[in-house]
Amino acid sequence: MSAKYKQIINSRIFITAILVLIQLTWLVIFFTNLTKHYALINALFTFLSVAIVLMIISKDENPAFKIGWLIIIMISPLFGALLYLTSGDKKPSRKLQATINKEHVRWRDELRQEELVLNEVRALRERAAGTCQYLNHLSGYPVYKNTEVFYYPVGEKMYESMLEELEKAEHFIFLEYFIISEGIMWNRILDILTRKAKEGLDVRLIYDDWGCLTVLPPGYVWEMEKRGIKCMSFNHVVPLLSLVMNNRDHRKIIVIDGHTAFNGGINLSDEYINEKERFGHWKDTGVKVIGEAVWNFTAMFLEMWNAFKKTDEEVDKFRPHVHHKQPFATDGYVQPFADTPLDGESVAENVYLEIINQARHYVYIFTPYLILDNEMKTALCLAAKRGVDIRLVTPGVPDKKLTYRLTRSNYMPLLKAGVKIYEYTPGFLHAKSYVCDDEFGVVGTINMDYRSLYLHFECGTFFYRSKAVKDLKRDAIKTIEESREVSKKDIKSGLIGSLVNAVLQVLAPLF
Repeated sequence: MSAKYKQIINSRIFITAILVLIQLTWLVIFFTNLTKHYALINALFTFLSVAIVLMIISKDENPAFKIGWLIIIMISPLFGALLYLTSGDKKPSRKLQATINKEHVRWRDELRQEELVLNEVRALRERAAGTCQYLNHLSGYPVYKNTEVFYYPVGEKMYESMLEELEKAEHFIFLEYFIISEGIMWNRILDILTRKAKEGLDVRLIYDDWGCLTVLPPGYVWEMEKRGIKCMSFNHVVPLLSLVMNNRDHRKIIVIDGHTAFNGGINLSDEYINEKERFGHWKDTGVKVIGEAVWNFTAMFLEMWNAFKKTDEEVDKFRPHVHHKQPFATDGYVQPFADTPLDGESVAENVYLEIINQARHYVYIFTPYLILDNEMKTALCLAAKRGVDIRLVTPGVPDKKLTYRLTRSNYMPLLKAGVKIYEYTPGFLHAKSYVCDDEFGVVGTINMDYRSLYLHFECGTFFYRSKAVKDLKRDAIKTIEESREVSKKDIKSGLIGSLVNAVLQVLAPLF
């Protein structure tokens, strides 16, 4: 047997798939043997299906979720009921909620909004202050001044800056990522982390176990620990049919010495810096934050770390001014924020809606996936109808063909309302960015799809009247010029195509 096949057989994804297949086979055999009691079983599952339907209807959830599941159960009561029981509840497990919520409550006391800063925003624009206040109240992360934001239009530029700042680290480095893949990008960073750990710095790493399932070897946590890097994998993958794996840590954060942070759509893998070509040119965006607002990113990381490590450490030593005695420069107002599936509040979507609803002149949006609920679709259409220049940029080369089809199935109502849509023809656009009216900007990890907006742990950087807003706008215009505008004629479908699109639209929340 070749080394390649041995590697596949010994991989975690192969072992997980085999175990899940065994469970599926067992279920098929189990239900086949029950056919002799068909009448009783049919009655039980009819009752179960009705109970689940009533439960779905009574839930305080997005109507699109409800409709998708109701149709599946209507088509196949037995299969639909079983599928919902194993994977239908988008809320995290009680254990996961209890683990994180306890630490989240503690951090509310460490994140206090300075009213003077909020009042300054209010004096500039009342509605902007309302957005900041919403983020503080619901997400728990204040708005700051005494902070600078530096925008990066491609992963390569941000990577260079990351290496420079990591080399400057003197006290601690925190990293939290959805995907880490061995290669040029990660190996260079890992060399620095290993060296810094040997020098006595506090180096910690969180990676999502599902995101890294196929790209990191088993036992990677221990490999990091041997290098002196404290490490944990988030929500460890268990090979069971229950899909509680829905709730992933999709964040991308680096914090250095408490005063410098990186955030954006860029994972630690070679395609993000175009060292490996997958779908043409990989377009992504990110920001470097320097100043008081970095405390929000530090809080996000330590909340997750301490919740799972069961530690109760003194956190004041990680504050921005501890290792940066000079005053920070001021560049507008900056509010890093987190969104979690724990509270039932769609914080990220509501921030996007706030920007769209208060836009006066333009909103330019980068998103790799465009899977919209009714609220978002209505907001975009209404803004375009009242004269706001709404432009969306999506990938010209898809990473997932079915998701790409679903993205394009959302185009027509937007185009009819006057929204302009562009596809990034050089390759795959993975960026998640908003820019509005030369005033507002958001760069982060949050896609415009159901998983990001409702299921994952996400984060972003909201900035108001920062120089980074103009940098983001400049990049948006340049990217639009490199892209192809989509017309209604481009997306017309025949009868079969329209039916497929309709089915995908209904099932979109389940993707």
